[in-house]
Amino acid sequence: MKKLSTFSILAAIALLIGSFSSCKQESIEEKAARIHDQVYTVDSHNDTPMRFSDSTYNMSERHDSRKGGGKVDFARMKEGGLDGAFFAVFVGQGPLTEEGRASVYQRTMRIFRSVERTIEENSAVCGLALSPEDGYRLEKEGKRAVFIGIENGYPIGTDIRRVEEFYNLGARYITLSHSRNNDICDSSTDKAGPLHNGLSDFGRDVVKEINRLGIMVDVSHISDKSFYDVIETSQVPVIASHSCARALCDNPRNLDDEMLRTLADNGGVIQMCILSAYLKNPEPNPERQAAEALFNEKYNNWEGLTDEELKQARREYSLLRRQFPDKLATVSDMVDHIDHVVEVAGIDHIGVGTDFDGGGDLQDCFDVSEMGNITLELVKRGYSQKEIKKIWGGNLFRVMQEVQDFAAKQAQAGN
Repeated sequence: MKKLSTFSILAAIALLIGSFSSCKQESIEEKAARIHDQVYTVDSHNDTPMRFSDSTYNMSERHDSRKGGGKVDFARMKEGGLDGAFFAVFVGQGPLTEEGRASVYQRTMRIFRSVERTIEENSAVCGLALSPEDGYRLEKEGKRAVFIGIENGYPIGTDIRRVEEFYNLGARYITLSHSRNNDICDSSTDKAGPLHNGLSDFGRDVVKEINRLGIMVDVSHISDKSFYDVIETSQVPVIASHSCARALCDNPRNLDDEMLRTLADNGGVIQMCILSAYLKNPEPNPERQAAEALFNEKYNNWEGLTDEELKQARREYSLLRRQFPDKLATVSDMVDHIDHVVEVAGIDHIGVGTDFDGGGDLQDCFDVSEMGNITLELVKRGYSQKEIKKIWGGNLFRVMQEVQDFAAKQAQAGN
């Protein structure tokens, strides 16, 4: 029998090892699923509490979002591998009068109570999170973390003591304005133009109070001048809880490249929104536009509505979207924005804030059960697990921890 050379033996061993390795090699889909399961995932913005005023909406049940059932519930959060989410206490902008401020304050308190009630009713599967540590703890317990943010500083009114009141109720970020100007600052979309030319004097005090307490300042929705005023005023990094890159979609709700660089210098983070109109310029849809114009006129652009009117408006808007569907953006479009932000601001300054139940959805991430598709696209584009961990919550939690550490040091110095 012919004796095998050492080279032949080594070659055969290498071939066997290679064959074994190829059999065990992960597919792209398997790799993405593994990473999605291993990293902590948090969505910095959804408007699901708008549904909590409807006693028939049970967050423990699995709903069908394509039949108007909402985008988020705890069953689908588990399916989509979403470990935590910021539930927005959202109020539309109303008149800057004592009556208007008093009315929106009462509504804000009702929303807080509805979030608290929802957590209590679903305590077996979720819990309130006030810090990154709480988020990680709840994950180990097999529960979804519910963080709270306030979308629109309008309910603060002119009473700065309400900032601390909202903090004590669990709010860990405050979006300073919404679609119109308020007492704090100018909005990016108020058709009347600026009221304060950025932050008001009261708004500067609000930002400082937010810093003192350990709440994140949210610059989504505010005007460009307000943005720069916030950066100048805040002593800690800030967030944009649900915004995109203006260079790819010229919408005033998005941040331009100079703002992205400024946010990076501040140490802050922009959380990528999946609302199609912020990701790409929408194709003309005159029938839908006409229907939306009539809807907005009927329901005053969602502003000043009672709980009952809000429920009816939500039902009618869901029907409108089904009757006049628009062409949704895709996960690929969203990750184009992530790529751009990474190029301009760096990997440490990007995250995810869907705006589910506030208009956010994509063709291939229509509700929270499909969140893994975002990770899949990131893996396809070559992002590492370390980078994906930052995008899915690491960057946001870094800011949140810095903000809370600053407040703790301030409190200690004051004692």
